[in-house]
Amino acid sequence: MNHIQVAKSPSIDVASVAANDPIERQIVRQRLIAIPNLIEKNVERTAFSLLVQEYKDFAIGFVDAEGLLVTQSRYSLPAFVANALGLAAREALAVIGEKNLHTGDIVLVNGYVIGKHLNDVVALTPIRSNEKLIGFFAVLVHWIDVGGRVVGSCFSADATDIWQEGFQLPTVKLMSRGERVEDIFRIIMANSRFPDLLAGDLQAQLGGCFMGRNMVGEVIADHGVDVVEAAMMEMRRDASAASARAIAALPKGVYKARSFLDDDGVNRGVPLFIDVVVTIDNNGLTIDLSGISQQALGPVNLSFDGGAVAFARIAAKLLLSPHSPVNEGDFDGIHVIAPEGRFLSARPGAAMGQGGYSGASVADTILSALAGALPDTVPAGHHGTYGVHTITGINKAGERFLCLDAMSGGWGAFSQADGPSAFRSMTHGDVRDVPVEIQEAMYPYRIVAKRLVPDSGGAGRQRGGLGVEKVYAFPEPKDLRFNVNVERIGCPPWGLDGGASGKPPFVELASAADGKQRALRKDDIAIGTGDSLRVVSGGGGGYGSPLERDMHLVLADVRDGYVSREAAMRIYGVIIDNSGNVDFKATAATRKTMHAAQ
Repeated sequence: MNHIQVAKSPSIDVASVAANDPIERQIVRQRLIAIPNLIEKNVERTAFSLLVQEYKDFAIGFVDAEGLLVTQSRYSLPAFVANALGLAAREALAVIGEKNLHTGDIVLVNGYVIGKHLNDVVALTPIRSNEKLIGFFAVLVHWIDVGGRVVGSCFSADATDIWQEGFQLPTVKLMSRGERVEDIFRIIMANSRFPDLLAGDLQAQLGGCFMGRNMVGEVIADHGVDVVEAAMMEMRRDASAASARAIAALPKGVYKARSFLDDDGVNRGVPLFIDVVVTIDNNGLTIDLSGISQQALGPVNLSFDGGAVAFARIAAKLLLSPHSPVNEGDFDGIHVIAPEGRFLSARPGAAMGQGGYSGASVADTILSALAGALPDTVPAGHHGTYGVHTITGINKAGERFLCLDAMSGGWGAFSQADGPSAFRSMTHGDVRDVPVEIQEAMYPYRIVAKRLVPDSGGAGRQRGGLGVEKVYAFPEPKDLRFNVNVERIGCPPWGLDGGASGKPPFVELASAADGKQRALRKDDIAIGTGDSLRVVSGGGGGYGSPLERDMHLVLADVRDGYVSREAAMRIYGVIIDNSGNVDFKATAATRKTMHAAQ
């Protein structure tokens, strides 16, 4: 009898096979990317304050077991990109320890650790599978008030240390194994001027943490922990490789730029310099901020991670991979240098309430350094300031209120396109204006005008975007105060390749009591009956010579109210006749004369 020997099939590791399935990994990736975006909408809809509902001052994301970002919601504030949530997770691991971070825990972190002002508080919860730590789901929310010298906490322009700006949460558990730590809740509420609003925002924040944790858990249950971890690793590798390819495509060299902030709010009139050196070589992209000004006495400081690293990463993300979901791997080839003791690498204890406001100018300056190397990519300077302004007082229901808004202004022109108008700064992202209708319905003032500012965009072959004017009226104020921080008055948005600078911002109070007008910059003042406020943002810089701008585009700008007829003639050399059309003969002669005078 012939004997046939049948080979035994080797045992199949199902988990390993699944982890190596590229289609399943892609499904997992997309599910993980979607989760923070879904939670973002949930937080918006359940929060109490307009800061979260409308202004969207938050970040939502999933970080791995080492505190490295896996994915973050698409519309999280760019100032928190890829390091605020991870820094908080790494601090929780260092202070509390992995073994003591249990399912159902909520850890709170703010202050120097994440390098932002004290209002920015991260809540995070561990995600475990069969007791193995997979990562953390984290939600950062700007809390409406955390004590300190002024209403809103972070708005004092002359605070000189962090203890004047509110309370610090030294990485504490707010919930332990699903149970509230009531002592911490009471401390938080006792130190806020708006405990009810804060409680509502906090519940939305906690709900976001737990909902995100559960949704990641569902992905693990559906696909297995091996597949999920393989997908997370692949996301990191792909982001890193894409960033490396983008850097490799940049022209090698050393590039420099300089801008400055007006002052630190305490030493008025003493500028803070932003000297940037960008090196592109085989080691990657190095952003050297060693030349920035020293740590300031006023509240414009941030820690190294929250300042220098965060703002450098914003510029790098904009430049290298602006359309892909953010991941820690985006920044593997980015190296940031800033010695300790600079205003973007400040030592513990420094006042940091308004440090975030410098981010737009820092990122803009980093990009400006590369303008010569990438003329078709880098635009002229944008308005570059948060321009945060708050109105506080007693609302129509007799309750204390705080309404925060910020400037939307002009962005710089590109080599082939005009700059957009009425946009937030590049560190704001898609932060919305608080609607006029909501403000007037809830608060005792009126916004009588909100309009684009003619001639505010820098002139050029491509015109810079326009700034925005808002006019407030106070017919019956109730203990109202106006707080404002406006920057870049002395360093207006720069033009490129012969383009003109945009107009700088300004804020002006017209007093009904004495009829005087007062310019405001970094101030906190009382509002009287009949007073009027003008808040005017800056325009973006122009690109190329104004005399090269298509005269039909100049005419369209005049008809749209973007450029005055006088500026069309004086700056662009375009003569518009009494019928509202271009006088081509007079325009040619005028431009010839202007060219000769250059």
